[in-house]
Amino acid sequence: MWRKNRSQSKNSYCIGTDLNRNFDANWCTKGASNRPCDETYCGEFPESEPEAVAVANFLRRHKDSMKLYISIHSYGQMLLFPYACSNDEVPNHRDLLELVEEATMKISKHYKNHYKYGASAKTIYLAPGGSDDWAYNLGILYSFTFELMDKGQYGFLLPPSLISKACNEALIAVKSVALRVIEKTQSRSEPRWP
Repeated sequence: MWRKNRSQSKNSYCIGTDLNRNFDANWCTKGASNRPCDETYCGEFPESEPEAVAVANFLRRHKDSMKLYISIHSYGQMLLFPYACSNDEVPNHRDLLELVEEATMKISKHYKNHYKYGASAKTIYLAPGGSDDWAYNLGILYSFTFELMDKGQYGFLLPPSLISKACNEALIAVKSVALRVIEKTQSRSEPRWP
């Protein structure tokens, strides 16, 4: 299992770029590395990787109709929101905090698993170049990163017996946040979703 993609660096024998450091949101500042052999290598330039280009181009094309963006990662059991690229609070910080707090409570109720939540840089660490920060700056004001279970006992190699639980927890969080975003963004003239 790899943290980075499989692209070959032009200037090193090392393989891969951390795709969650390859977007143009305070790209390659503190919390990322410009050294190709490091796990947090940010790439040669923002969107240097085809995976990042594909996501960025899709979001650019659909930004006016998108209300919600979620990047799903492992591991750590956290529901996070911008910014990861700086310690600054986004203007709708309280709104985003309310949504992830509600989602974590629902996960705890159903699965007795406790998730940390909050602004990424203040909850976990600085991570410049992330897709959620980039999407937020693009205008998708409900942008999140969900870090799946667990808290480190298994790390990236979750045993098969826990995969279903991890998926169900993620689904609870996605549903909770998505329904609240619909409530907050849908105009009164549009039909309501069930």
